[in-house]
Order: sequence, then structure tokens, then C-alpha cells
Amino acid sequence: MFPLRDTQPSYSKPVVTVLLIAINILVFLYELSLDDYSQNAFVAAYALVPEHFQLVNVLTSMFLHGGWMHVLGNMWFLWIFGDNIEDILGHTKYLGFYLLCGVVAAMTQVVFSFYSRVPMVGASGAIAGVMGAYMVKFPHSRIRTAVFFIFILFTDIPAWVMLIYWFAIQLFSGVGSLGDTQANQGGTAFFAHIGGFIAGIVLVNVMGARERYSSRRDLYWR
Repeated sequence: MFPLRDTQPSYSKPVVTVLLIAINILVFLYELSLDDYSQNAFVAAYALVPEHFQLVNVLTSMFLHGGWMHVLGNMWFLWIFGDNIEDILGHTKYLGFYLLCGVVAAMTQVVFSFYSRVPMVGASGAIAGVMGAYMVKFPHSRIRTAVFFIFILFTDIPAWVMLIYWFAIQLFSGVGSLGDTQANQGGTAFFAHIGGFIAGIVLVNVMGARERYSSRRDLYWR
């Protein structure tokens, strides 16, 4: 399943979401502009390597990506779900929320792959937090979705169904990866997704919505 758009309206401009997307794409374009040696050095300096843990790299790794599909997929999910969370939290609080989700996501992955020497990159942990927040705040929003099964089917799916399905895949995949004895094998950081998603659910409730939204009860608001 691949989300195409959501039905939940946003009542403010997603300034921070657009800024985050722009920064991620610009950093990726800079990566592409480097020769192989410089690119490897750049990733080594700013990616998060669990075995050689550095706190600053927890943040810098959130803005690096491993390829076009990686960055475009992440930014597409951020665009669909991020504007509504920014809308209810406000720009400043949303930025803090996003970064905190990314930190929790990265640290969760580090705990489960403490001796890995594989560089961790990507915004997917932070975006998983946005998705977790969206699930609890807009569970009945409809997500226009492309379903790939022999042929492509377009259908509207409740947000809570899609996001729980997505989380279940991450959870089962993460648990399955625990039996992998190849500690240095690269791949998807499933536990970062799990940690980020749970962090998003918790943080959006702890931070609370902006005052002007606290009494709003439209079709999708919960």
C-alpha cells in the first residue's frame, strides 16, 4: 500500500514541513555532487554508527539519505502527514516534536544494534513519529491509497487502519531481524521506525494541541 493523499484539511501553512523537506533534498543533492571518496567521508562524518556513537550524529544523520527512493519516499510521507501535525502543534513546537521523535528513533535502533558498524541515515524515524501522532489525532481521516496486487487499485483507507498495518510490518520485521547474526549487515532500521512511531504517539499528547484547536471538533478531529 502506498499513500497518495489524505482528506484531513490543514488550517495553516506547513512552513516547517516544507523547510524540512527542502533541507533534506538539498543535503541529498550535495551528497550527489561529491565524488565517491568525498561522499564516503561525508557519510562517515555525519551518519550515526552505533559502535562509534557520537551524540551530534544522532541529529545530523536525520538529514542524510542513501538514494533517490530513500529520500523521495521519506519526503512524500512527511508531506502527507506532517502538515496536519504542524497545524495542531504550531511551527516551533512541531519542529521540537520532529527532532525529538528522530532522537528517540535513532537511540532505539542503537540499543538493538549496539555493535553495528553500519552507518545509519535517514529521516524515517522522525517521520514515523509524525505518523504515530497522525494516527491518534486523525484516526478517521481517509488516506487515498494505491494498493499493488496484480494490478493497481485505488481506494480510501481509514488512517488508523493504514498506520497500524504499517507499524505491524515494522514490528514483525524488527523482531525477525533479531535473529540475524550478521551484525554489520545493512538494511532498514526497523527499530528506529518502531521507536519513532511510539514516541510520536506519546509526545503529541504530552505537548498538546494549540489553544485554538483544543475546542475544534470537525469531521476528523479526535
